Amino acid sequence: MGLEQYQGDMAMCCRCSCCKFIPMQMVDGYKYSKQCPSISRYDFHSYSGGGRLNIAAAMLKDGFNYTDRVLDIVYNCQLCGGCGASCNYAMDMEVLEPITEFRIKCVEDGYTNPALDNAIKSLRRQGSMVPISGNRGDWAEGLGLKDITKKKAEVFYHVGCLTSYDKETQKVARATAKILQKGGVDFGIAGDAEVCCGGRAYQMGYKGDFLKQARKNMDMIKKAGVKTVVTSCADGYQSFKVLYDKFNLKGSLEVLHISEYVDRLMKSGKLKLRKKVDLSVTYHDPCRLGRLGEPWIHWAGKKIPGDRFVFNPPKTYRRGTYGVYEPPRDVLRGIPGLGLKEMTRIKEYSWCCGAGGGVSESNPEFAQWTARERIDEAASTGAEAIVTACPWCEKTFDGAIRETGSSLKVYDIAELVEKAL
Repeated sequence: MGLEQYQGDMAMCCRCSCCKFIPMQMVDGYKYSKQCPSISRYDFHSYSGGGRLNIAAAMLKDGFNYTDRVLDIVYNCQLCGGCGASCNYAMDMEVLEPITEFRIKCVEDGYTNPALDNAIKSLRRQGSMVPISGNRGDWAEGLGLKDITKKKAEVFYHVGCLTSYDKETQKVARATAKILQKGGVDFGIAGDAEVCCGGRAYQMGYKGDFLKQARKNMDMIKKAGVKTVVTSCADGYQSFKVLYDKFNLKGSLEVLHISEYVDRLMKSGKLKLRKKVDLSVTYHDPCRLGRLGEPWIHWAGKKIPGDRFVFNPPKTYRRGTYGVYEPPRDVLRGIPGLGLKEMTRIKEYSWCCGAGGGVSESNPEFAQWTARERIDEAASTGAEAIVTACPWCEKTFDGAIRETGSSLKVYDIAELVEKAL
């Protein structure tokens, strides 16, 4: 691993600017044609996916000169993967991976962002990057949930840091637990023993801290004999499903988002949604459940000598196509009275909520600008509410709605399922 392995990919960038927009075939008008929040906000090529590849390639060749502007470009990126999904519509090259490795190298070389340093210090000190209030398992009080550190369970519900501690999003955890109970699932939680998944540390460039958290989680899961992990957080989902697999830590563990699990329970007849919910909604695909939730592809091979970028055996690229898209939509369509209206940028071409890549910590104004752009697009559908499947998205959208005075409501999909039970 490392930036050097992507030298060929970075050299492939021809500055076509496809990374800045959703593919032309998906464009429904200029207003919602942009893909990358960073280039859309800062309007200079270096802030695009291709721009970051150009900078990284030049520094790899001529030496790493970390100026303030370079670091501003590196850290003002949600690492949402939109650039890669758009580029890979027609091209075979890695985009997000070298951008991520560039950030990791910045951290390893000591060129960090102070706000992200503070978040990581919090993770190392108290096991969470979000402010702690009370105990991690307090949200489950009165639900009578099994503790997997004391009793065996087939399924482990990993709640996540934000949902555990943030008073506004704890409702997502309670709704998820009640849904699993209603479906007759043999599941448990880790309560105060739950460990941060480490995903956001990886996004921030702190690879070592991510691996430490990942190993802690997998050790606990193996000791508990858990076969399936369920999350209600897109960051947690991508960590367990994709990143743990990338670093050969996942093994045979099954990882499902709550929307996938609910879809499975509904289709097997174990969960019936009977209560009418009269609401018109639009669905937001979280980056790390959608395009970045696509399974990791293990590949081992070599570049064939010559000018062309050809591999033996042929390399399969992750294009975001196989993220979790239909299960949440099928669940929403299965709620009586609910109407679903789609935005222009959906599935692998979804616009980011703004919270990823440490941007909500290092540049909250940029995070909120990104969220406002999505709220505007959601409102253009005529829907009464925007529904997502990640508490980070819900929290960021909540802030944008309050700031703009929009009448749009925001829900997590688990909240609406609970209403329909």
